[in-house]
Amino acid sequence: MRAFSIVLCCSAGIVLLGGYALAEEKPIRPDVFLITIDTLRADHVHCYGYDRIRTPALDLLAKQGIRFTQAFTPSPITNSSHTSIMTGLLPSAHGVSDFGVPLPAIHPTLAALLAKRGYRNAAFIGAVILDSKNLAPGLDRGFEFYDNFPEPATTKSRWGRIERRGMEVEQRAESWLNAHPAGAHFVWLHFYDPHDPYEPPPPYSEVYKDRLYDGEIAYADSALGRFLAYLKKQQWYEGAMIVVVGDHGEGLGEHREDTHGIFLYDSTTHVPLIVKLPNEREAGRTVAAQVRTTDIMPTVLSLLGVAAPPSLDGDSLEPFLTGIEATPRTVFGETDYPLRFGWAPLRSVRKEGFEFIEAPKPELYDLHADPGELRNQYQPWDGTVQKLRRVLAELSAKSPAAGKTSPGAVSVGTIDELHALGYLGSADARSATDVPEPSLLPDPKDKIEEQNLLHIAMMASENGEPNKARMALEKLLQLDESSAIALRQLGQLEMASGNYGKAAGYFRRSQDARPNDATDASEYGRALEMSGDLPGARDVLQASLKLNPDQFAARLSLGRVYLRLNDSEAAESQFESAALLQPGSSEAQIDLAKALIRQKKFADAVELLEPIAGSSNDDAEMFEVLAAAYTGLGRQQDAQRAQSQARALQKSKRPQ
Repeated sequence: MRAFSIVLCCSAGIVLLGGYALAEEKPIRPDVFLITIDTLRADHVHCYGYDRIRTPALDLLAKQGIRFTQAFTPSPITNSSHTSIMTGLLPSAHGVSDFGVPLPAIHPTLAALLAKRGYRNAAFIGAVILDSKNLAPGLDRGFEFYDNFPEPATTKSRWGRIERRGMEVEQRAESWLNAHPAGAHFVWLHFYDPHDPYEPPPPYSEVYKDRLYDGEIAYADSALGRFLAYLKKQQWYEGAMIVVVGDHGEGLGEHREDTHGIFLYDSTTHVPLIVKLPNEREAGRTVAAQVRTTDIMPTVLSLLGVAAPPSLDGDSLEPFLTGIEATPRTVFGETDYPLRFGWAPLRSVRKEGFEFIEAPKPELYDLHADPGELRNQYQPWDGTVQKLRRVLAELSAKSPAAGKTSPGAVSVGTIDELHALGYLGSADARSATDVPEPSLLPDPKDKIEEQNLLHIAMMASENGEPNKARMALEKLLQLDESSAIALRQLGQLEMASGNYGKAAGYFRRSQDARPNDATDASEYGRALEMSGDLPGARDVLQASLKLNPDQFAARLSLGRVYLRLNDSEAAESQFESAALLQPGSSEAQIDLAKALIRQKKFADAVELLEPIAGSSNDDAEMFEVLAAAYTGLGRQQDAQRAQSQARALQKSKRPQ
């Protein structure tokens, strides 16, 4: 009987693709289109029973494909969840549990495996959170084209700088396909629209004006609809394999979580999953068994007859596609994002109708009697608890990460992008998580209101609403007066507003909360400098550089403080160190030239600046400093020419 089942299963795979011919040596390779819709809850899609929205494209695919009603993501964070989709591995296995953590080369991606089979692969992302140059390194492996965001950004607008509308993502995919029509394709489209802030364009902003999250979903569905129409026009739709999945959900206030990333409840882990097979095989089938997004990669490979890598955390869904299997699969959940706030990470397992969440205050839910996960039934001696806890312990023992998270190495600009998307960067909570045992950290359930307020503040700052951000952060300080993250952000707000004394007060309190944080100390020193407390700024910046000597901004700040204190030799030393840290920085070279001029080293200043001036530099200040150096050497004609260039550059940059 077992042998018969195996033969039947293998035969079903051939029939499902419908691309094998007896007279051919090789099967026809169908196009594969993967569409991921960010922040998409299953229970906010029409074909999943939500009558308050229209999602005709998703409904069509459900009618012509197989709809999985109980699909779950292992991670409520975009880059981790997508890496799991592309590798068939849990975050603790592939290691991408943080922003900016590279995907190790030992883990093959779906794109890389298909590229070896002759597929032409392209990816079109909707947000910088998946940019392979910064926040998702390694995710582009196997793609001949990966549509990253331009560097530097060509606009200050949110759209095009950190996010793309779904229709733009779709249009970019169309353009690439038009230019590369031949061969088998694997194309991934990522629609970011349902992610907050919820700002759907018209007419969705009006139709769903009281439910803007739904409006974003409806808009993303329209972008999907346009892509499906394009595939039909190109006559690629019928023979294609199309997979549509949400990467994670959205809290929407359930369990007091406004957005996502912190908890592992169904609100942020239950996602829609629809698979349309070539020629609409098994059209209209519904699968109620519990499955995982880690199953997507091995499913595509299995249907194409490509061997999957060993030791995946996912398994092919092929038996479900024909109704052969209905056994639910064990679902694991992981989130290290709470560590950003100095709180405990969470792990969960969903099995046999129960969900267990390992946390400082553990949770157990009977999902049949309590599908909303509202009544925690945890008791340490409970048999179900002990069984599920063992399952988690076995998984943890196999994990290469061994429960530890690797901080992502991202630039200051990239951290600003994270803030603009509503996420904290690793610098925001560095020292708060330096404890030997994560379970000793606070339980996120006790801190979720703080996260909500921080998120409000970050989005308000991005939208140019400093007063709203300030109010949220001040309210957070009422909950935790020593919150270093809130104090630091308040300091940054006051710096931007020119309230340097008030900013220094916030940064001092932030440094008191994290005395070993070099960046906090550096910002405190900068605020003291701007407020006029030069001796205080000098002392704080020196202390900051003892903690971390490789701080470019702190070197510049300390050098400028020394200049104002008339210690030009000490200033020269700091600016030279800054120039070594960033050799291409004209800012460091200009400041160094100022220190040289103060010491009457005019020839050295000219030698430093002339090569910059000769490379078509458009920095007016640089020409002003060069003019001063020429004047010191008595080269009046050169000084006048440099000064004229400075005036011309200043005039060209004035608003017309």
